[in-house]
Amino acid sequence: MQRIRYSRYLKSIIILLDLMVIASIFIFFFISRNESLKYHKESWYQNGFSLVLLFLFWVLLSGRTKIYNIPRNLTYTLFLERLLIHFISFILGVLLIGKVSNNVFFSSDIYWLSFYLFIFIFLVKSFIYFSIKYLRSLGVNYRNIMFLGNSDSTEILKNIFNERKDYGYRIFEHENANVSTAELVDFWKKNGIHTLFFSTENSYNESTESEIFKLAEDNKVHISLIPSITQSDFFLYDLAYIQTQPVLNQARYPLDYYSNFLMKRAFDIFFSIFVLVFVCTWLFPIIAILIRISSKGPVFFLQKRYGFHEEVFNCIKFRTMVVNDESTTSTTKENDTRITKIGKFLRKTSLDELPQFVNVLKGEMSVVGPRPHMLAVDNYYKPKIGRYSLRSMVNPGITGLAQVSGLRGDFGDVEVEMKKRVLADAFYVRNWSFVLDLVIILKTILLVIGGDKNAK
Repeated sequence: MQRIRYSRYLKSIIILLDLMVIASIFIFFFISRNESLKYHKESWYQNGFSLVLLFLFWVLLSGRTKIYNIPRNLTYTLFLERLLIHFISFILGVLLIGKVSNNVFFSSDIYWLSFYLFIFIFLVKSFIYFSIKYLRSLGVNYRNIMFLGNSDSTEILKNIFNERKDYGYRIFEHENANVSTAELVDFWKKNGIHTLFFSTENSYNESTESEIFKLAEDNKVHISLIPSITQSDFFLYDLAYIQTQPVLNQARYPLDYYSNFLMKRAFDIFFSIFVLVFVCTWLFPIIAILIRISSKGPVFFLQKRYGFHEEVFNCIKFRTMVVNDESTTSTTKENDTRITKIGKFLRKTSLDELPQFVNVLKGEMSVVGPRPHMLAVDNYYKPKIGRYSLRSMVNPGITGLAQVSGLRGDFGDVEVEMKKRVLADAFYVRNWSFVLDLVIILKTILLVIGGDKNAK
């Protein structure tokens, strides 16, 4: 097994940096608002104890918010979400302590203190986050890994690791696919393997599988199971316990809870009204004129697509192609001659999707969610990709996690890209949060301004 020497030291250093920032901000505000107590020793002894309480509260709270449990594949979006939740909880705790204790140390201007504290914590932690990512991309702080069992899921994961050098994984391939258990242990020791990614789709019998798990445990090699995309039930169940007995309960997704659904729906309505009133009222006529000048045909294009629970609805778009008979059956291709000049611009900037805010107001779509595909595409991939229908557990969106992650457009290996897109949509359904929606919207705005290279 690969010996990891510095992970715990690094985490300790990060915690100490956070505590230094907290101490600096609180001491600065205390001194600037209490000049007369600057040289008062008894006050500093008392406030030293208050600082220790703050440190303990911050560290204990991190056990709940997991801001120091940073997996290699943690996205910046989820990182910021954890930080924001942690910070808000911390400030509420400080307010409560201040009210109960009447300590001068906690009576500083809490609004400005919170602002400066958040800015400095945000900058420090963001710098650390991207520094670690950069160092891993250079080959520092890596993990030695290997794969057993070949499947579509395995190939997709290998593809992700090869593309994302910042995850810090170094893949070791064994020449013999049917490696014996004795050879396996030698291979682990020779290459210092830290993690074995084991596909649930493999050619090993049950006894060999059990032996591999036992050998991995004995040699301190971590095992990560790769579920089958086409057959796995991992998306359908959550592990729970009744006393000490584990049971698998049917999964409840975040938007199954009415409070989350209500928050998302309220945001959809207000955001759509804002865009339609302040953007679409003047932009729609301009786009409509350009479309009519560029080619004959209607301004809008209606296409039937699957929505929530696979109910069919009419998705509204600006027409970007010349009128043709294949618009509902054939997807766009590289240098597609059907696309008009203004259509290319509208697609690259995603402005052709603007009319879908009407779909959002009608409740057929959401601002953020899995992008709806044409019926022919859904019908083709649904039987080929397991859990494809998980996308329909939420309303389809004008933009989505797959799109802002570069997973749009038919390019490269279409089958693989579609599976990656479906996995991104499944991740969104299972990990929805309001902050995640806001980040996706922000990334979409940046793509609209800069243009999406994957749009066709």
